Amino acid sequence: MPYLILGEDAPGSLEARLAARPDHLARLQALQAEGRLLLAGPCPAIDSPDPGPAGFSGSLIVAEFSSLTEAQAWADADPYVAAGVYTAVMVKPFRKVLPA
Repeated sequence: MPYLILGEDAPGSLEARLAARPDHLARLQALQAEGRLLLAGPCPAIDSPDPGPAGFSGSLIVAEFSSLTEAQAWADADPYVAAGVYTAVMVKPFRKVLPA
């Protein structure tokens, strides 16, 4: 089943985000290689695809996991959590309706 993972960035965490990004992306690429990643990306802190020094306000991931427990454990092990980028991470079951 798909799960939505929404991480909220700490203020001033851009430097930590950039440092942890390669490890964060490697985990997402592993999900993609397994065919489990539906959607992933950051939320710019300003209305721009490249926010520059304004950074990001968080990230959204939608991926397949066998249970909420597995999705939560995966989210808890994210390098952005370890680096202090995320101040909070929400994990919820997700039901895709559109596009069909």
